[in-house]
Amino acid sequence: MDFQASHPGQQNGSSVSLVDRFGNKGAAVVTPKSEDEISVILQKANQEGKSVSIESGGSKRGYGGIKENYDYTLSMAEYKGVVEHNVGDMTVTVRAGTTITEIQSFLKEHHQMIAIDPNWPDQATIGGVIAANESGPKRVKYGSARDLVIGLRVLYPDGQIIRTGGKVVKNVAGYDMNKLFIGAMGTLGVITEITMKLRPIPKYESLVQVSASEDRIDELKQLAVSVQDSMIEPASLELLNPALSKKIINREAYTLLIAFEDVEKSCRYQEEWIEKHKPDGCYTEVLTQKEAQNFWKTFSAHAPNSLTDKAAEITQAVVKVGSKNMDVYQIMKETKSIQMEHEVSVEAHGGLGHGISHYILSGKEEEVMAAVLHLRRIAEDRKGYAVVKHLSYGVRNQIDVWSGKTSYFFLFEGIKRTIDPNNTLNHQRFVGGI
Repeated sequence: MDFQASHPGQQNGSSVSLVDRFGNKGAAVVTPKSEDEISVILQKANQEGKSVSIESGGSKRGYGGIKENYDYTLSMAEYKGVVEHNVGDMTVTVRAGTTITEIQSFLKEHHQMIAIDPNWPDQATIGGVIAANESGPKRVKYGSARDLVIGLRVLYPDGQIIRTGGKVVKNVAGYDMNKLFIGAMGTLGVITEITMKLRPIPKYESLVQVSASEDRIDELKQLAVSVQDSMIEPASLELLNPALSKKIINREAYTLLIAFEDVEKSCRYQEEWIEKHKPDGCYTEVLTQKEAQNFWKTFSAHAPNSLTDKAAEITQAVVKVGSKNMDVYQIMKETKSIQMEHEVSVEAHGGLGHGISHYILSGKEEEVMAAVLHLRRIAEDRKGYAVVKHLSYGVRNQIDVWSGKTSYFFLFEGIKRTIDPNNTLNHQRFVGGI
């Protein structure tokens, strides 16, 4: 499989060690710089029965997968840049290897932004974010990656290029094919270009931190309910457990992060509303503009990923829990039992406007594995789910990181079999070993 002769931009045959903590990598790396090169690579791999792992920055190699290594890693790191920016229509088309920070820096000159706030924006590429359907604390206002995409260019394993959606926000004709690929973990095709709708950069932003002791968490919960029943519109309504609050703001208490993004007058009014309605005895601090931005920058770098997790002496897991909005509180309270029964630390945050929480479990390998299963039981008892987003391969291969198959799993199997019958792309990376 010789790519070097016709594609000198690629790192053909550059060997990588298969002895790796996170797996999901190939024995050699190919780094195309054009869509034509990607197409040729996929065609050859598909014809020769070779397996291909897709990545851009590589920060998600601990996410999904029971296959330790592949024949090739298709790196999208060099396939980056803005393809088209329509300032008036507020849309942008970018190549998959472009990092979130690079996109935001480009758009900032036009006072626009993509309304997405994943962890590690300097490392996370738009292709990886879309393939995993990532989102951050501001999902309560802006939605997830899936809500922002209006069009994709995708290469099938046979090298065929398809388009989904369109390049204008009002494109509503036909089936929404975008959603087939968003969150599919690269198992159906290689996303090469993404068209997204934009937002104007808010003129002002602030962050209200409301902290309460453990015995007053129910009062903090009532504040969150009142916020959602009111006319105010927070960008985030994120609860931190005491361990994570201590780590980020040096305050060991349950802390509710209520962010506002609007004109200054509106933000000030909403800050005052929180001050009037907060429970007595709660500590409140308001961060504005640069202070708020610096906080979110710190927050985005708190969770480990496969590029930053260097602590070989301990095992770290990141678990995403989905539940009803207000069950976030109860699940977080119940996870105290995990610390009591297992020798692990638990840092957690959860969104009260969307019900998505993240738990960082750290400790010895066997204790972390037991803690993951314990957390899953707590979530499932409340009709939720728990998916492992980061974990070393040795542990990940011993548990079902996807929390079992859904009743419609047969549809996933049928789609995968139709699009990728040779299991060329990211084989066994998704639910049920697809």
